[in-house]
Amino acid sequence: MIKSFALAGAALAMSFSVSAAMSPQLEHTLVQVCKAGLSNNLITFNRTMKDYRINKNRVFPRLVCNGESFYNFTVNAGADKTARKIAPYNIGSVTIKDLAMTNNNSQLYVVNF
Repeated sequence: MIKSFALAGAALAMSFSVSAAMSPQLEHTLVQVCKAGLSNNLITFNRTMKDYRINKNRVFPRLVCNGESFYNFTVNAGADKTARKIAPYNIGSVTIKDLAMTNNNSQLYVVNF
């Protein structure tokens, strides 16, 4: 019985390490994007986007800052200028599901700081 708990614990630990596999450079970049979003200063935000060469269409729908989507994170922080800037990239809800379509780019970028 103890052996089965140890195996289950080891499998759980491995699953967490696999899901959290993000390079330190990528994590640093995404934290800087989250911090720039909090600043509510569009000059700082645009400079960060340009410096790190962020593809807005790719990153914003999947970026999660402190457990919230990037859009909700900026709205809840009171960064209304930044929220208006990224609103077009916010994911809407889709009710039709195409089972034949496989999209491997649906990975979320989750950072906590």
